[in-house]
Amino acid sequence: MPLVGVVFFFSKSPRYIPEPVMYVKVYAISLLTIVVPLLVFYLLKNRGIVATIYLSKVKERIVPLIIQCVLVLLILNKVTPANELIELYYFFLGILVSSMACLMLAFFKLKASIHMTAIGGVLMFFMSIGIHYQININGSLALLFVISGAIASSRWILKAHTPAELIIGFVVGFIPQLTMLNYWL
Repeated sequence: MPLVGVVFFFSKSPRYIPEPVMYVKVYAISLLTIVVPLLVFYLLKNRGIVATIYLSKVKERIVPLIIQCVLVLLILNKVTPANELIELYYFFLGILVSSMACLMLAFFKLKASIHMTAIGGVLMFFMSIGIHYQININGSLALLFVISGAIASSRWILKAHTPAELIIGFVVGFIPQLTMLNYWL
């Protein structure tokens, strides 16, 4: 989802951003949000820290969420510093807050849907970009609402989460992005 947010930002931003800069940012974020987490997952699985990719036990979520927080901190400091692309900086700061909230919930033995956290955060970021640049992104928002419903339905039908866990996850993703608007919008 962070990659989706970044690509959306680059596709909608009316500011001039040199193509090489965009490609480097997308490449770095792809590496740090897709490739490294997959490699870390296989390492954690081989070590017996996690059993499956579904992280069905709350205890299994702690180490991956800590690693996610570290990776997002790395993105904030090296890939999207605040003095370059303020929108992306606060997008990733919101992701960090959401990840830390999921981590705190895991420490208290509460399970929030990380899928819903991700889609909730991206949905709010899309709305923010539309407001910030005063562009019509109704089609994108409609698609995201449908995807949000599909994700929630699939997680519930698969019995991966209760309705409360789905709602908590969505709110944990949505609220930090909404809060970050005060700083860049």
